[in-house]
This record gives sequence, structure tokens and C-alpha cells, in this order.
Amino acid sequence: MAVAMARRPALFQERIVPRDSSLAGYAALVHAYDLPVPVRSPSCVSSGFIGGTRRTTDEWTIFDKRYGTEDSLRGHLSFALRHETVDLYALKKLFEVVATADIEAIVTAEMTGGTARRTWFLYEWLTGNRLDIPDLDRGNYVELLDSRHYFTSSPTNSSRHRVRDNLLGISAFCPIIRRTEYLNEAVEQRWDVRARDLVGRIGKGIVARAASFLLLADTQASYQIEGERPPRNRLERWMRAVAQAGRRPLSIEEIVRLQHIVIEEGRFIQRGLREKGGFIGDRDRNDDPLPEFVSARHEDVPALLEGILSAGERMGQSDVDAVVQAAAVAFAFVFVHPFEDGNGRLHRYLIHHVLSERGYTTPGMIFPVSSVLLERQEEYAQRLQSFTGPLLPFIEWVPTADKNVRVLNQTADLYRFGDCTELAEFLYRCVIQTITNDLPNEIDHLARYDEAKARIQDMIEMPDAQISSLVTFIRQNGGTLSKKRRRKDFERMLNHEVSEVEAIVRDAFDIEEPSPDEEPDEGSTFRR
Repeated sequence: MAVAMARRPALFQERIVPRDSSLAGYAALVHAYDLPVPVRSPSCVSSGFIGGTRRTTDEWTIFDKRYGTEDSLRGHLSFALRHETVDLYALKKLFEVVATADIEAIVTAEMTGGTARRTWFLYEWLTGNRLDIPDLDRGNYVELLDSRHYFTSSPTNSSRHRVRDNLLGISAFCPIIRRTEYLNEAVEQRWDVRARDLVGRIGKGIVARAASFLLLADTQASYQIEGERPPRNRLERWMRAVAQAGRRPLSIEEIVRLQHIVIEEGRFIQRGLREKGGFIGDRDRNDDPLPEFVSARHEDVPALLEGILSAGERMGQSDVDAVVQAAAVAFAFVFVHPFEDGNGRLHRYLIHHVLSERGYTTPGMIFPVSSVLLERQEEYAQRLQSFTGPLLPFIEWVPTADKNVRVLNQTADLYRFGDCTELAEFLYRCVIQTITNDLPNEIDHLARYDEAKARIQDMIEMPDAQISSLVTFIRQNGGTLSKKRRRKDFERMLNHEVSEVEAIVRDAFDIEEPSPDEEPDEGSTFRR
């Protein structure tokens, strides 16, 4: 157990190791055992750092020399579980190569210790192999994850290990989401309650219309993110599907049904789960793939989807925050990329599904999250790439004759385990923006619209649809009715009527009156 771990390389995964520092925890284990594992935030212990417990840089977490640990499997495994974010993928890859006897020795050396029992549980949970250690029959239970630092599910007691399994998922899929200051504050703010309070103060008619407009905006944005502008009938089909989000239980069959709505025919695009490889990226001049990310092997897709759905069910039953659950489920889905096409829209559908199913959104209304994602499209892409980019070097692939990719190594665990904290923070920011900006703005707009229409109806007899068009044209034209539009649709209106209606619309929508010295153009009104 005192085998040297060669902790002092000059480089670690293309990072320069800080001066006077030794690798610690996951980084030391990955280096020593040559594990195919991306370490996103490696740790080291500095012999010269005594200014505090730890400090972070863009690439490293540097610990005070007092955190120095035994240079062994036992020492670095204990360091990782005590001081670093739980990395289930790294642990599984480690457990696959170390001798079973070494893990048994670590556990039996301190059977009653919390770290030893967590190691024992995680080894058997991740590998499916049972250590030659008798069940514990006494002692207090310990939490597998510290609920002060992680989002956790309702615990299930493992009497063999005297451990409370409070992971968010199951061994088939399990994300890790840390309780950052931002996420804790966002959860405590109860944004769903704020949204319901806002909607509750508004008349049902306006709420229904706002829900319709927000649904349309979200659906259009979801297609625009994919660079598509579908005909109205396709848009309406998907709108109807999104409007039903949360009402039907999720299953692989349900997700395939939804993909058939997105992809209407299968002449050029395969509908249903992929039966070949997939990637996201570009192509070279010979049309060969240049992947930025390689999708999960198609052989692994069904099991991964089942795992994602089961983890989502566990989170829902445990009352894990709905936005946190939505992030874990929806982003895991898009990383697996189970379909040849339609993955992005279904990924965003899953956000709506979880929020609706959990009662986070007001009944009958969706938050236009896709609209915010479209507005933040560059950041959206960066968040996706920040998760997938570090995985690519660990996926071995070759191009195929049909200009696709074929994965050569076992990669399912890359999609099965990961830290989704930053993705949850990003989704929360998007949801908060819809509640503080998009939703109240739409309600405010409709209220002003109704006010303008009512005042116009009091002064002139005109069909409701025509008044609606009149308000829209004046508002869109900066508070005036253009000459062209007046000649085409409103030539029977008198000059003073046009002026009064323009004034009403400007007043309702707080539009400044145009200066009389402004040069008339296509958007100017008739003036005599």
C-alpha cells in the first residue's frame, strides 16, 4: 500500500504542474495508473504554500502543504474522497485496474471510518463486484454525499456498508451537482412561486394569450437554434407536442414518438434511435469528419437512455429542485445524442417536460427557455463544449466509408457520469430570465395592447381584428401609421382619427411622439 505514485511530473494533461507542488487525489491516481480519465480541476499540494487551506487558479486547485498525504493508492483515494468533488468516472476507471485485494485492504484497515465505507460502497456500486468483506452489523450510517455540498436524493440505506446512498441517480446514469453559492441562492428564491404570484394577479384572458405567445416564441426559437425555419404546419405540430410537456410519462418509446413529430418523414433522415455512429462538428475537403464531439456508441444508447430516465424519476420522487433535475436530464440526453436528427429540440423539450411535470411552471404555460437560449446562443454553445470538449481525447474513433465515425473503445461511462454543476447554473440563469423578463414583459405588452384597443373602440367603430392590426402597425412603426399602410388598409380613416389613434398607442406603449421636424419616410403618417 506504500507504492510510490510518481507525483512530480512537469506536465499533467497538458497543464504545467505548479512549482514546488506534487499531484494529489484524482490527478495523482490518474497519472500513476495511466487512466483514460479527464481531470477537469486537478489538485496538487504545494510545499511552499502556507497562506491558507487552498487556492484555485484557472487550471489547478493548490492545497496547503498541511494537506500532504501518503504517497499511495490509499492516501490519494482518501484525499480525493475527502477534499475533491466526487468523480464517479475516475473512480470506476481506477477500480477497474487496481487489485481487488488492495481495495479490500483499504476498507478493512479502517472499517468504521466514513471514507473507508464510502470507498467500499462505491467500489461495489460502480463495478458490480462484491468484495470479500463481511457485512457491517453495527455503527451509525454515513451519507455517501455530504448534502451540505451536493444536491442529493432521498437516501436509501445500504445495511452492508452502513452507508446512506443519496446519489442523484443509479449506476446506469448518475450526475454530480454541487451546491454552489449561486445554486443555493437560486433554489431559496423560489422563482416558481414568484412566477405563479405574477400570473395570479393577471386576468385569465391575458394569461391564456400570454401562454400562447410564449409557446410560439419558444417553438420558433428552438428551430432557429438549429438553423431551421419550418413551415407553419410543422411548427404547429411541435407546438402542440410542447404544450403537452409533462402530461405523458417519459419512456424511450415516448421520446421516439416525439422525434417522429420533429422529423416528419424518413426518406433522408433515419427516424428512431441511431443504428450507427454520430458526431457534431465539421468536415474536411474530402468530406471526412472533423468532430468537435463524438456521440455515444449506438449500441450504448438504449441503456444510457434508460439510466437517464431512471435517474430523473429518482430525482423527481426525492423532490430535488426541478431546475436542477431538468439540467441533469436534458443535458445528459443531448450529450448521448440518441437520434440522427432532432436531438437539440428534444433536449429543450425535456426541460419543459421536467418543469411542467414537477409543477414548476404555471399550469397551461411554459417558460420560453428556448428564446433565452437563442438569445444566449454563443454562451449556450460554450457551455455544451466545455462539458464535451475534455471528453474527445478519450474517445478513439475512425472515419467510416459513409463519412461517419466508428468508435473503437468503450465510452458509455463518459456519458454516464459527470459533473453537471455549471450546466445547472446556466439553465437556472435562463429560467430566471424568463420569469423576470420574458413572462412579465409579455403580460405587460398584452395589457397595454388591450388598453389601446379599448380606447380606440370607444372612439371609432371598427372590426376587432382591424383594430388589432392598426395597433400593431402603429407600434411597430414607432408610434405612427405609415402612408403606405394607411393607403392600403385604413384610407377611410379621417386625419384627426389617425392622429388620435396614434396618440392612444403611443400613450399605451410609452412611445415618444416623433418630432415634427423629422423628415417623412415610408414609416411616417399622413399629415396635413
